[in-house]
Amino acid sequence: MSGRLPDWIATPQKDVEPKPLTRNGVSSLVKKEEVMSETTPLDLRERGPQTHVDPSSIPLDEIDVSDIGLWTSDTFWGYFERLRKEAPVHYCADSEFGPYWSVTTFNDIVYVEKNPEIFSSEPNVTIVDPPPEALTKGAGFISMDGMRHDEHRKVVQPVSSPRNLKHLEPLVRERVIEILDGLPTDEEFDWVDRVSIELTTGMLATMFDFSWKDRRKLTFWSDMMTASPVQLAAMGKTQDDRRAALLECLDVFTKLWDERKDKQTDKLDFVTALANADATQDIDPITYLGTLILLIVGGNDTTRNSISGGVLALNENPAEYDKLRNDPSLIPNMVNEIIRWQTPLAHMRRTATQDTELGGKAIKKGDKIVMWYVSANRDETAIDRANEFLIDRENSKQHLSFGWGGHFCMGSRMAEMQLRVLWEECIKRFRKVEGVADPVRVPSNFVKGIQELRVRVQPW
Repeated sequence: MSGRLPDWIATPQKDVEPKPLTRNGVSSLVKKEEVMSETTPLDLRERGPQTHVDPSSIPLDEIDVSDIGLWTSDTFWGYFERLRKEAPVHYCADSEFGPYWSVTTFNDIVYVEKNPEIFSSEPNVTIVDPPPEALTKGAGFISMDGMRHDEHRKVVQPVSSPRNLKHLEPLVRERVIEILDGLPTDEEFDWVDRVSIELTTGMLATMFDFSWKDRRKLTFWSDMMTASPVQLAAMGKTQDDRRAALLECLDVFTKLWDERKDKQTDKLDFVTALANADATQDIDPITYLGTLILLIVGGNDTTRNSISGGVLALNENPAEYDKLRNDPSLIPNMVNEIIRWQTPLAHMRRTATQDTELGGKAIKKGDKIVMWYVSANRDETAIDRANEFLIDRENSKQHLSFGWGGHFCMGSRMAEMQLRVLWEECIKRFRKVEGVADPVRVPSNFVKGIQELRVRVQPW
């Protein structure tokens, strides 16, 4: 790793406050005078002007599906249904995230994904526009295209390859058994903390060869990276705390880099791969941090929220839970359906590199294009009975939760394996994991997640 951190990163800035936007693993700093909605009450930021409003009552050109309130209340579905029918490619001129195009149908999103020379991942892959001084703007291969993206991705891809996952599966099963056998059977508890986070954090620690006793630091860094200001406040944290967490993450992983540089090992882990590959051994600290963020958030938020979302989906669809109890061989297929149904990352963003046309609409160079995977996964023109949760669904892998094309999720098989092993062991022990309270949802239009899910397990 070469280079040094810019001075502004190491020195906290007192004249900055977080912009009230949802983050995706980027620590963005915005000067006070640039904050557009600093005076907006927090309850309004959470509730949003479109929450619990009939989507048909709002003029089409005023619909803003990025409204955070829609996501905390889980009330965005009607808006996407209307857009798919009336304006599959829809322009929102005024939102808290600036103007953007929504792409809401399966086939249109695939077209965008297939044409990175027109719709680029650079400089950012979420609806948020980080300012120039953002700590990791454009860092990490998810924000790259072409050969540079491919070279960086190839370095870490073997860690999550089918061959390595086959080697890791017995360890994952051992940990799943330990987690499930440690759950209380006579009281309710938070499934997110006791199961979803514990399992995915353990897997991350393995993939990074990270200290087992410190593994929850990975969860903390991931949460700090993606937290909105509302979440930060709820955590009792500030923007300076977010910066400190990012720098702590970089410091810890720089030490691991130095320890593993120029060392040959039979063990596959992300840090060793990055430190010794020709394509990445000379990356600068910020690119390294951006890559770490990508791998930590990708391995934590997506799998963790599919684990939680699966419990919720089965509780909301008791007939499907009956199918599972009667035929556990459906589990591999059910895993695909859970991932489609939950869509743990609601969107990815591209930026137009030239004037073009999409869905009959004129797109200008520099326009922000938001691909709403969560909408495409309910597109009934592409997926039969898309608005039903069916664990025995045919063609269950036909979904966009992992993206498409060159940016298809590198950790997809890792996520599927963890979910499969979890449910194989879960159905052996528990007749039902019963939800006992409404879920608390993450206030984000990027991470479609569950913060808390109170449950009680019912042993056979």
